[in-house]
Amino acid sequence: MPKHAYLSASASERWLKCPPSAKLCAQEEDRDSPYAQQGTDAHELCQFLVEKALGRQCRDPTGDLTWYDAEMQEAAEGYRDFVMEQVEKAKELCPDPLVCVEQMLDFSKWVEHGFGTGDCVIVADDLVHIIDFKYGVGVLVEAIDNPQLKCYALGAVDTFGDLYDIKRIRLSIYQPRRENMDTFELSKDDLLKWADEVLAPTAKLAYEGEGEFSAGKHCQFCKVKATCRKRSEYAMELTKYEFTDAPLLCEAEIAAILPKIDSLVAWAEDVKSFALTQALTGIRYPGFKLVEGRSNRHYTDEVAVARAVSEAGYDPYEKKLLNITAMTKQLGKKRFEELLGGLVVKPQGKPVLVPESDSRPEFSTAENDFMEE
Repeated sequence: MPKHAYLSASASERWLKCPPSAKLCAQEEDRDSPYAQQGTDAHELCQFLVEKALGRQCRDPTGDLTWYDAEMQEAAEGYRDFVMEQVEKAKELCPDPLVCVEQMLDFSKWVEHGFGTGDCVIVADDLVHIIDFKYGVGVLVEAIDNPQLKCYALGAVDTFGDLYDIKRIRLSIYQPRRENMDTFELSKDDLLKWADEVLAPTAKLAYEGEGEFSAGKHCQFCKVKATCRKRSEYAMELTKYEFTDAPLLCEAEIAAILPKIDSLVAWAEDVKSFALTQALTGIRYPGFKLVEGRSNRHYTDEVAVARAVSEAGYDPYEKKLLNITAMTKQLGKKRFEELLGGLVVKPQGKPVLVPESDSRPEFSTAENDFMEE
């Protein structure tokens, strides 16, 4: 088993916080996910659009993309526009900045066999700008002190530092399906200090499978998260809360529970999913058995169904208005705005309870409005 699989930049947030998880994860088989392939398709489309905008020869991959749709096209076009805006800004620092797309970046000076691929790397006098495209919608990704992007930045500094007088590092996340465009900047000196004092020593521990286990949000993409004892202990901390003898929970008690709820629920679901997978292989858990779940009826041949219903004198189809994304694709953005701009409204989002550190403005309830008045 090659050790270079341990310490990827994309998993750096996890193994930096939980070094021994790297070796355990490397011992587990990779499980293909449709979401991973969707992300790969979106990245291929992004690469094509950026290369084309830069005037480079490239092949349109659209016909080969399994998950291609209007939403992916719109997201990739937005990413292309964002990248080209950053290229223009870089030209203010030097007339001909270096723009690398899907650039292999080697940061093995700090991490054994450390390398990764930067979606877009812009190098100019004074500045390296790392831009990372995230097509996922489940997890909001922040640029601030993002270890994956900082690893990429180290690779860029190590590769291009002799050609450009780099002093600043800019890290950007472009996550269109979460309407998240986040940027963070630090000095090259601070980046190198982090690399020497945090990244390198922790990577050494992770490479050898040593260090302390630690559970938290970084467990989400860990391959052993369902059976990790440390995560189990972390989740069960909720049960150790000292409640009062009152019959109902007070606001302070609920506030103490809320931060732990998501991780507890996620852990419970992961254990259930793991147990089901194991049961399907023949493992039995005392007190549980496998049964057949509910299923829905479906047609065996939709063409034959449509033909039979049509011949009987009925219409087998329903007409449905195209959604906004599909309609925009059909009409084009400019024509869409001309024809339908006044007929589209974005309603207020459903209230969600989040920590005060969340950057979104606070939702005003009728009760709060009344109290403020």
